[in-house]
Amino acid sequence: MEDLKSKIQLEKPSFTNNSLTALTEKNLHPRNKHRGRYAFDELIQANPALAKFVQLNAYGDWSIEFANAQAVKALNKALLIQHYNIIDWAIPAQYLCPPIPGRADYVHYLADLVGFSKGNMVAQQANTRVLDIGVGANIIYPLIGQREYGWRFVGADIDTKALANAQRILHANQGLAECIELRLQVNPSAIFNGIIQPNDYFNATICNPPFHASLQEAQAGTQRKLNNLAHHTANNSNKNRAKAHENNNAPKLNFGGQAAELYCEGGELAFLRKMISESMQFKHQCGWFTSLVSKAETLPRVYSALKQANVFQFKTIEMSQGQKKSRIIAWTYMGASQRKGD
Repeated sequence: MEDLKSKIQLEKPSFTNNSLTALTEKNLHPRNKHRGRYAFDELIQANPALAKFVQLNAYGDWSIEFANAQAVKALNKALLIQHYNIIDWAIPAQYLCPPIPGRADYVHYLADLVGFSKGNMVAQQANTRVLDIGVGANIIYPLIGQREYGWRFVGADIDTKALANAQRILHANQGLAECIELRLQVNPSAIFNGIIQPNDYFNATICNPPFHASLQEAQAGTQRKLNNLAHHTANNSNKNRAKAHENNNAPKLNFGGQAAELYCEGGELAFLRKMISESMQFKHQCGWFTSLVSKAETLPRVYSALKQANVFQFKTIEMSQGQKKSRIIAWTYMGASQRKGD
């Protein structure tokens, strides 16, 4: 740490607050802990493995190379330790490595949706139950939701290896295993069927669906992401541009991701239509069904499917982080007086 602070003084004499920082996104939810700046000195204390990835960028800010999956994993671990008391977190190679600030944003907007209020916090902690569809090896939504709001979760996935890693994380961190249950989806073509049991009631569902229709489309999306990172990342030296070009031509998926995490037949529209169709069978067992929607052009056809399902209400919640814009689609079959906990 002292070496890094000395490096600041040598390379950036105008830096005055004696803290390693880098800008993050100010458009995040007001309760999101990742607004403002990353305090890298504190994050490195939380996870010393992060130190080797922190460097000055072309704008004179301390940052990491976000095209480097190992750097993002190290940053994620530090953020989870510092802000959520998740001491032990790791994911297997080639599994999806999620950006923590954006995932936290979804959780906070979900809290607004189910009627979060500070004055009713104790009751909400005891009663709010959320279903995570596609919980993944990283189990990120339940970790943040439990630590921020005390919610109880059920996490569902079709991948036994992902669930095994998620279970390891639960057992390795105090207070999680009794609040978060994992369920295996044995039918890869089903979403809610086989997961929601007759006596279940969930205040909300949460989902980060597979956005792409094929492996080739997922790889093309990764190349676009790498191009954007190469363009917007602060250190645009010739060496780094060459490295970004090399990464763009590599036949791999940036930040990892298994097939079920990244693509499905028909892409996100087909997945969302299936989700809406199945939600009709459980209309009285869930207050709000929600999902991320990556592509704005998907929305009109999703709205059409929701109208055909005769939902009581639906809404779109816009989100943004850096250059990335996304949104949450939420729908319910019940009025506020019928939904438990609202």
